[in-house]
Amino acid sequence: MGFLSCCMSDEERRRMTEVVWIDISIGKSPTALPVGRVSIGLFGNLVPKTVKNFIKLSEEKEVGKGYRGTIFHRIEKGLLIQGGDTEGTGGRGGRSIYGETFKDENFKLKHSQPGMVSMANRGKKDTNGSQFFITLKQLPVFDNQHVVFGQIIEGMEIIHQIENVETYGNSPTVDVTITDCGLKNIRI
Repeated sequence: MGFLSCCMSDEERRRMTEVVWIDISIGKSPTALPVGRVSIGLFGNLVPKTVKNFIKLSEEKEVGKGYRGTIFHRIEKGLLIQGGDTEGTGGRGGRSIYGETFKDENFKLKHSQPGMVSMANRGKKDTNGSQFFITLKQLPVFDNQHVVFGQIIEGMEIIHQIENVETYGNSPTVDVTITDCGLKNIRI
């Protein structure tokens, strides 16, 4: 857990309750190149409803109902990468496990460093669905607007590989796909 040990305080590690993993490939199927696994530590004691949503969408086996088979549709180099549109509409859709959207739980956690995982809302408060983003740097402009619920604990180098994919505007020119995902069988 190199990233975990070098970039997190003991306090941050203690606040994590579960870990979700996502496997990433880059390119069009069937020749897509698997690039590796990313592990995300989740802050279930601080934002339990948001974490439950992320876990359930990660555990869903049927493509189109959870994160499996979804793409990272937005790459803002030096800022963030975004994915999780479970409806496959290129960033215009996605549903939570609670219905179309659910309310912001709280804003206790901040976009304080690279690797923070946050809900991507629909441009206004209380519109969380399935989409999420991962910060590539500290982004205080999103504090009190987007709910942070996790942090990358392994695989930040894969996040940077995604960041470096060629884009047209903020859209990748090749598919960056979550090929598999789930809850790790360990608790922090």
